[in-house]
Amino acid sequence: MKAGFKSQCVPDYRLLTEAQIKELHRATVDLLWNTGVKVLNAEALELLDNAGCRVGDGHIVKIPGGLVEESIASAPSSVRVYNREGGPAMELGGTNVCFGMGTDLLNTWDLRTSILRPSCLQDVIDSAIVGDYCQEIDFIASNAFPLDVPGNLAFILEFKALMENSIKPVYFTAAGAEDLSVILDMAGSVCGGEEKLREKPFIIHYAEPISPLVHSSGAVDKLFMCADRGIPLNYAPALLSGGSGPITLAGAIVVANAEALSGLVIQQLRAKGAPAITGFSATPMDMRTGTTVYASPDERLTHSACCDLYHYYGLPVWGEAGCSDAGSLDEQAALESMASIMMASMDGCNLVHDVGYLGQGLAGSVAALVMCNEIISYVRRIMRGFDISEERLGLDIIHEVGPGGNFLAHEQTLKYCREEHWTPHFINRQSPETWEKMGGRTYREKVVEKALDILATHQPDRLSGEEIQRLDAIIEKSAERLEGKQLSV
Repeated sequence: MKAGFKSQCVPDYRLLTEAQIKELHRATVDLLWNTGVKVLNAEALELLDNAGCRVGDGHIVKIPGGLVEESIASAPSSVRVYNREGGPAMELGGTNVCFGMGTDLLNTWDLRTSILRPSCLQDVIDSAIVGDYCQEIDFIASNAFPLDVPGNLAFILEFKALMENSIKPVYFTAAGAEDLSVILDMAGSVCGGEEKLREKPFIIHYAEPISPLVHSSGAVDKLFMCADRGIPLNYAPALLSGGSGPITLAGAIVVANAEALSGLVIQQLRAKGAPAITGFSATPMDMRTGTTVYASPDERLTHSACCDLYHYYGLPVWGEAGCSDAGSLDEQAALESMASIMMASMDGCNLVHDVGYLGQGLAGSVAALVMCNEIISYVRRIMRGFDISEERLGLDIIHEVGPGGNFLAHEQTLKYCREEHWTPHFINRQSPETWEKMGGRTYREKVVEKALDILATHQPDRLSGEEIQRLDAIIEKSAERLEGKQLSV
């Protein structure tokens, strides 16, 4: 073969040209300087003022393009996240793609009764156990918001349940700086202290601005706390195209990007080099129903544009996939989950959350998580491509077998069959007659059955009794401090 020939061929996709990326960035910088953002935090206003921004009436801050560029340059191009025991788990950068769960769903499909009901703490535990089992799920999150615990402790108890039931990195939310500080103390108590957590973080905090173009005081407080303690922060806007943002996709992208980059500026002014996983969501609003559309082709286009922009910036990028607008785990859920996971993988999105979401982000199902685990495996096989080296072409073997021969018994088939051909767990490959004789179970029935089996048999690497006692002591102490504060999703 010719010198320089690359034998591994892989799918490659980009939505935007470099000229289009630069035009979207130019428009973003124009928006930040001529219109600005509203910043409702006194410390942030002082930082921005001292950095050369124009701070005007109504807490409006106009950010110069040079400061935006400096902040992009100072943020790390890759963020390494560890598991609970300090082993490397995710390298968020380049086009590495990591999939995981989302947070705080108010409703859950009960596996045993098939009833949609309010979420509870057991749903967080079940999600952690199933997420821990699923090999293609790289990080876990609450998936449910526990409505059966005191509101002031909900996010704290979520976090304990996640750490207790899985070794995988934890993606989490908090209502404000009060419970975030408790959560960070809990994480430190498990991994050996604040400095150990800074050195090998196994957590990622999710917070967001308010669209359009507002940074609330509480969100910035959380941003500051993560920056000060070296905690990876996913500070990403969730703009609603046609509602809290422009109806045009290009306009929605510019507004959302301005929100994301202005948040990055604030973070980097607070702590230069602080770890950030950024990006944006520009989700359409259905004009007929007023609902948030998680799985439309329009949203996939804005996600692709987001990834192209942040690869151009050289920053770790966040997104969502494996989620559906379907009310339950049905054919629509499978269709939309597959399309989004495939697109996110081809985009090279680094941190992909919300796997297993249903009903516009209002309902959860651990069976959907099992389904998406297989979809991710399917898609990762496509993204791996195949090798066309001389060995894999195997012309000598083709010559040897010749016309009318049989490759089934050849040693090459035994050597490569598992590596070259993907094998499913739940997808049917039996003939219709055999499938019917074996019970004729649908795909949905099989993943529900598997989810129940995981919950009955899987034993995650749980925390020790001593570690749980330390967490309980932190929670008990914090309960007094948080008494009377109603924290909600």
